[in-house]
Amino acid sequence: MYRLHSNESITPPDGIWTLSAFNRYIFVHGVDAWWSDFSEPFMADWVGAVEPEAHHRLIMNIQHFKQYLDPDLINVYSLQHAKAIYDGQRGTTLNKRVFILTRSAYAGQHRYATAVWSGDTCATWETLRRCIPSGFNFCATGEAFWTVDIGGFFINYDKEMWFWRGDYSEGCRGTTDGSLLEPDPQDTGCRDLGFRELYVRWLQYATFLPLFRSHGTDASREVWRFGEVGTPYYDAIVKYIRLRYQLMPYIYSLAAQITLNSYTMLRAIALDFPDDPNTFDLIDQYLFGSALLICPVTKPMYYQRNSISIRDEPKTRCVYLPIGSRWYDFWTETIYEGGQTHVASASLDTLPIFVREGSIIPMTQVMQYVDEVTDAPYEIRVYRGADARFTIYEDEGDNYNYEQEVFALVNLSWYESCNQLKISSRQGSFSGLVTERQYDIIFISEEGRETKTIIFKGDDMLVSSAKPYMQTNLYEQL
Repeated sequence: MYRLHSNESITPPDGIWTLSAFNRYIFVHGVDAWWSDFSEPFMADWVGAVEPEAHHRLIMNIQHFKQYLDPDLINVYSLQHAKAIYDGQRGTTLNKRVFILTRSAYAGQHRYATAVWSGDTCATWETLRRCIPSGFNFCATGEAFWTVDIGGFFINYDKEMWFWRGDYSEGCRGTTDGSLLEPDPQDTGCRDLGFRELYVRWLQYATFLPLFRSHGTDASREVWRFGEVGTPYYDAIVKYIRLRYQLMPYIYSLAAQITLNSYTMLRAIALDFPDDPNTFDLIDQYLFGSALLICPVTKPMYYQRNSISIRDEPKTRCVYLPIGSRWYDFWTETIYEGGQTHVASASLDTLPIFVREGSIIPMTQVMQYVDEVTDAPYEIRVYRGADARFTIYEDEGDNYNYEQEVFALVNLSWYESCNQLKISSRQGSFSGLVTERQYDIIFISEEGRETKTIIFKGDDMLVSSAKPYMQTNLYEQL
């Protein structure tokens, strides 16, 4: 990923690709993505120890922008900036998908392959709390890809700069020396146990965002900065990184639905449960796809800042389960009725997650990168209690052939009354398609788990559960 800074961003957007020679000197050397770090493109209000009032900040920025831009173009700048990069790369090749990580957005910007992150936030619990509704409200506008700096960008507290107000200082090293060519062995990361707890909770939340990324200043974020194998922070971080990779068939299929059906994977609960008024003001829970109810932990349970131990704090959080469905605890697979508030376990390594009954979640094995094992088995989890549908999407991964319908779909349909899963014949094909794949199908119900293993070769298949509700043949029903 190539990171664009302000001096590159002020190039007139309609000429950015050619005038700055992005193609000749950068893209042709293997750049996979673009990081537009200053697509505002100025921050005239980021000065001083006291944050200016909102209307003063507006005036400061507009006065500065007017030196370079027509004021009518200020808000739309990031849209045109993204368009210039997108059109430039698309005009160069169709074999590499455009991806732009940008800090600013404007209506319609999603069409230019952008993902927006929350900006340079501070490492505080209040910031984490605010990220949750900010994300799903942003996606409700039709901009489908949202992410954050896991742990906050600024960890430390700098009294001279109003925007640099993290809560943690122990072990912070300041701004990274850009001349370093290898890691500093004296850099042990932020040693404040309060920050380490905050970081784990932030990472758990971000595991269930469209884009999963850790970034920031003041202290390093690599997993080994938080301990070693067998220690609580290290193990919790690794657990959720691995889970993210296991969920990749589910996540990639949801991402395809954004293109195919204008879907959004990061969803306010009220969008899916409009008849439940209790969902209207839920700001600390959200849906990741239609199946997963994510309930981040947004307060410390173990340590305050300066590694001060918290005593007798319950390791739980209250979760509202919407009306109209029953809900499985993702970890224990215990099922609960909707329309109630449930006290969920929330120890350091446990993010409360619930799965809507009548859901199908395809998963895979833990990997170091997404296509490390291209023919890995799929684990198909069927959460029983209602009919369910899910479409697995696969393609070549990094080109625009999908625009010519060069991709494959496998429709999975669970019929509760028949106790049968129908795997429909594969639709479509592409170069590199795995034509035979092991499916480990796990039926999950109140009675427990039941596993069936098949080899899917692309043809229609029926897989039955041995735990019937009603004895009805699926083909008779169809």
